[in-house]
Amino acid sequence: MELWRNITSSTRHAVRFATETEAAGYDGIGVTDSQNLAGDCWVALTAMAMSTTTLKLATGVTNPVTRHPAVTASAAHALNILSPAPDGSGRVVVGIGRGDSALAHLGRAPASVRTLERYLVALRGYLTGAGVEFDDLGFHEAAAPDVATLGLSDTPDRSELRWRRGTDPVVPVEVTASGPRVIAAAARSSDRVLLVIGADLDRLRWGIELARQARLDAGLDPDALAVGAYIQVVPHPDVEVARTMAEGSLTTLARFSVMHGTVNGPTTPAQARVFEQLHASYNMTQHTRVGSDQAGVLTPGFIDDFAAVGPVEACAEKLRAIAGLGIDKVVLSGPSSGSDKAEAARSNQLVADQLIPMLKETP
Repeated sequence: MELWRNITSSTRHAVRFATETEAAGYDGIGVTDSQNLAGDCWVALTAMAMSTTTLKLATGVTNPVTRHPAVTASAAHALNILSPAPDGSGRVVVGIGRGDSALAHLGRAPASVRTLERYLVALRGYLTGAGVEFDDLGFHEAAAPDVATLGLSDTPDRSELRWRRGTDPVVPVEVTASGPRVIAAAARSSDRVLLVIGADLDRLRWGIELARQARLDAGLDPDALAVGAYIQVVPHPDVEVARTMAEGSLTTLARFSVMHGTVNGPTTPAQARVFEQLHASYNMTQHTRVGSDQAGVLTPGFIDDFAAVGPVEACAEKLRAIAGLGIDKVVLSGPSSGSDKAEAARSNQLVADQLIPMLKETP
């Protein structure tokens, strides 16, 4: 199981974050794409690529609204060429979802599932070299008149990355998903579904089965689809301290399961009550922060169900159980914004010094 870290994009600290993450033994790092809250993700990822040698790099995550699929594909492919892996492949992954804070700060809600899947098909067309028919676009380019109005003697008849070489490695696409329709779209039209439904094993089984069934229904091989998960992981000898540091980011991850007011996936009555309160209280201006309005609705039981918190061995045991479900990648979301800096540093050090080595041990 690959172990990844997800961070807020920072051009000021990108090199330090990347080198520390690689030294700690992580397999990869994801960088947020939220233009109003952080610097440009591709700038940060480029700095990271130039300062590391094996660390995989991803958008964590981009969306189908703020960037045209041709622009995202061009950036990802260029960065992939710039950051070869030791085995000759690239180190870049495009992580994408429907959009959250990036769109909220433009006064918009997440993109529709239909728009996301259309975008995925186009994006993979660019990345694989297959190209995209003009009739299959209809994204941001639709704001401009048809090129035929120029009266040129000749124009392109389809859209593709013409500078891409056929021997170049293909950048994989992963979709963060929490609801049934997004999980199904991701299963049909991406390389990996990244479930954002918590650490509860019953919920993860539910997501995996949904994805496999969607592949079967589309006539695709379910075994060819990879499945990963975002998991809040905060090791600390004092479980109360760990819960507090987890609460800010956990509200963000959990909110995706109740984005539109209806809870996705199997839940207990106690979990359902927390989800309902979370939906009603979520304050985007306090996004991911400890002590936020929404963090106040989380119960200790909910945090323990949906995250891995407390002693290192307990966190490792939970992650091993998740790996046992067939999940091959976990994005570890650590201490939340606003956490006590000393305690957050202690938790991050426990991940590097103890948790990762435990999980990387050969059985």
